[in-house]
Amino acid sequence: MAELTFHSPTTLAEAFDLMKTHGDDARLIAGGTALVVMMKQSLVVAEHLVSLRAIPGLDGVTLKGDALHIGALTRHRDVETSPVVREHLPFLADVYGRVATVRIRNSATVGGGLAHADPSQDPPAALMVLDARVRITSPRGDREVAVADLFRDYYETVLRPDELIAELIVPIPASTARTTYLKFLPRTEDDYATVAVAALAEVDGGVCRRLRVALIAAGPTPVHAEAVEQALEGKPVSAEAIRAAAALVADAVDPMDDFRGTADYKRDMAVVFTRRALEQVLGQAGS
Repeated sequence: MAELTFHSPTTLAEAFDLMKTHGDDARLIAGGTALVVMMKQSLVVAEHLVSLRAIPGLDGVTLKGDALHIGALTRHRDVETSPVVREHLPFLADVYGRVATVRIRNSATVGGGLAHADPSQDPPAALMVLDARVRITSPRGDREVAVADLFRDYYETVLRPDELIAELIVPIPASTARTTYLKFLPRTEDDYATVAVAALAEVDGGVCRRLRVALIAAGPTPVHAEAVEQALEGKPVSAEAIRAAAALVADAVDPMDDFRGTADYKRDMAVVFTRRALEQVLGQAGS
């Protein structure tokens, strides 16, 4: 890595001023688990690192009304072990607990992971089915963006140069909702998935009243499988309907060839694991 200057501002205003002063030569850093690796590989070049760690008010988990508010600097491990998350949304604690290794989870931050926009990281799929959103802040004020709308392309988000993620807001689903997160891991438990699927469903009287399905490692961005949802919402649940709906995900994903599998193989596995996820949340497992 080239020589660089490390800045440790204590306010958001100071951080924004540093980013404005140094422009394209500066990068924000939180946990650093992704940025440092990319800098070592010369994929990212920066002369100035602006750390967010000393800025108060950007971490912690609180329950406000019917949603969890998670500060952007909250570490993955803190979400995994948070008593508040475990009580009100254990599904989210489970998903964050399946990210890489404990060592990574002890450093990686919630906001940093989302801003990094790696399409193979675990949390976005779960956050999308939970209808989570992020609060984005800048010198111009705040705005909220649904996690499903945050990702624009491979490692790209809708964040503007003078913006950063301040908070993740996760609505708590109805007590009748079922959730699941399935990862296909042909290698090791801490590896990226070949494909992974998150699903949330509410079923009443044998009819699917609400359904959310999302995949990671299935394209240049996390994939919201809207066609699958539309095929099942408002309709009676059956093994045949689930199988037909899962098949629709083949047209929604756009995987790439790599050492975890060919694009065609990943597409087939996306269908298989979507079907399994649907069977779990719709109560048809084993059909």
